Amino acid sequence: MPEILIIDDDAAVRSSLTLLLKRAGYQPATAKEPKAAIQMIRENRPHLVLMDMNFSLTTTGEEGLLLLKQVKLLWPDLPVILMTAWGSITLAVKGMRAGAFDFVTKPWNNLILLNTIKNALDLSKTVSEEKPSGKGFEKIIGQSPALRQVLATVARIAPTTAPVLITGESGTGKELIAEAIHARSERSEGPFVKVNLGGMSQTLFESEMFGHKKGAFTDAYADRVGRFEMAHQGTIFLDEIGDLELSSQVKLLRVLQDQTFEVLGDSRPRKVDIRVVSATNRDLPEMVREHTFREDLFYRVNLISIHLPALRERTEDIPLLARYFADRLVETNALPPVEFSSEALSYLNGLPFPGNIRELKNMVERTLLMAGKRRIEAADFERYGLPFVGTSSNVNPVTLEELERQTISRALERNDGNLSRTARELGISRAALYRRLDKYGIVYEINREEI
Repeated sequence: MPEILIIDDDAAVRSSLTLLLKRAGYQPATAKEPKAAIQMIRENRPHLVLMDMNFSLTTTGEEGLLLLKQVKLLWPDLPVILMTAWGSITLAVKGMRAGAFDFVTKPWNNLILLNTIKNALDLSKTVSEEKPSGKGFEKIIGQSPALRQVLATVARIAPTTAPVLITGESGTGKELIAEAIHARSERSEGPFVKVNLGGMSQTLFESEMFGHKKGAFTDAYADRVGRFEMAHQGTIFLDEIGDLELSSQVKLLRVLQDQTFEVLGDSRPRKVDIRVVSATNRDLPEMVREHTFREDLFYRVNLISIHLPALRERTEDIPLLARYFADRLVETNALPPVEFSSEALSYLNGLPFPGNIRELKNMVERTLLMAGKRRIEAADFERYGLPFVGTSSNVNPVTLEELERQTISRALERNDGNLSRTARELGISRAALYRRLDKYGIVYEINREEI
């Protein structure tokens, strides 16, 4: 049984935690002051330390911080969970900086505390690197060392309930990684709820995330279920968390801390069981320094951090991704098979792709549709596949309408004006094709086979 050392000067707290941990299958030991705790850790290293931040000699927490630093000096890999009052969150943040695994607030919630302990023990085990394949990884394309390292991390942390922060530039696939974490977790049968927090105002945040009762505010004509409630017993993905207003950050912290929330128009607290995965393309540590992102929220969502490499850092994956996007486009639109010349792939490998995977996908699909060829050369990418990020000022970008018009015209040419075959190739009905021909003023010669 995992051994857990409880350090607290309150005898009632030690007794309650001892009873709780025994019932959960752990082997607890207790110490009421730092000196005794250090001696116990030296003589018999526990699997985890659960410690209060305030002792009888001080109310500022400095003794607790000193004890934490001594523990981490003795055993750097020993997970330490801090216990503190809600009003001492700042102190808990200092503890996280000093190397604590996580913190819980007093009075504690038994379920949250046991989940935190389980996560700490699971993540502290020596886990062999898992082959980056299988459930949840089907849509993630690539074999580069940088990507394999990311997938190995996902495989390791997914079975826990620890909150995860995914960072990386726009277009690197943060949502796919979040989906993989959910798919490989014990919550995979539960809901996966995606929320884009970018530009979400405080009023919209409360209604969207917590839900509201009919009549809670003007235009609240019916009850609305919030995203947190939708995600109960599943995973909630908070995308663009770095764009959330400070006022909303406070409310989000409360939910993540206590796993409770209040629906607008209903003061009755509601419990929720969720796993939180967040993502951002912004520098949250810098935002913390600039006081535009709460430090306590940063540590709450950043228990596990996964950074996704930019496409320019995994160029060996570009040919695989290009082939994948081409195959999907061909299958979706019932187009003839397409291949790339070696020169075309070399051309792609030499591009910076500031828009990352999203830009590569856009470029491949646009080139295939515009070129209308079975074999794509480097010249085709140069002509049709201009990157949509940082486009040269002397080139006029192609609009979506122009792209559709040219795609239809080329399909008509390939099918010798046969409208039935053209409609099938484009994946639309003949009636829809007629409407588009009329919309774009495309003149065509009626094929005698259809008369």
